Amino acid sequence: MADSSRTTERYRQGLATRRAVLGDAHVDQAQSSATEFDRPFQDLITEAAWGAVWSRPNWTKRERSIVTLALLAALGHDEEFAMHVRSTANTGATREDVAEALLHVSIYAGVPAANTAIRIAKQVFDKLDADKAA
Repeated sequence: MADSSRTTERYRQGLATRRAVLGDAHVDQAQSSATEFDRPFQDLITEAAWGAVWSRPNWTKRERSIVTLALLAALGHDEEFAMHVRSTANTGATREDVAEALLHVSIYAGVPAANTAIRIAKQVFDKLDADKAA
């Protein structure tokens, strides 16, 4: 996407939704570290994933979060999975929601995928708890 995409309503909505889900610090870091090489990708995901899909009114952020976690776990996208586990603090998805989604992953995508995702989720939740306690 060209820089002109940053002026579209879908891009602006996507950026607002991305910030609401992932947090300002994450989005600011992603944008500030973007280079000529990956800026088109950052623009694409902001407009398409966050503006066209996550901003749709049909599902809540909680529902989208649960589905996203299950898909990322099933596909073995561990880094993205961890990022979206962290984002549950902003989406309303509970730890119980994550656990239920991962039970589904174990049946429909395999125990190894769920086992890895459970390990990652526990690590992320432990870090969030430690940060909150500090």
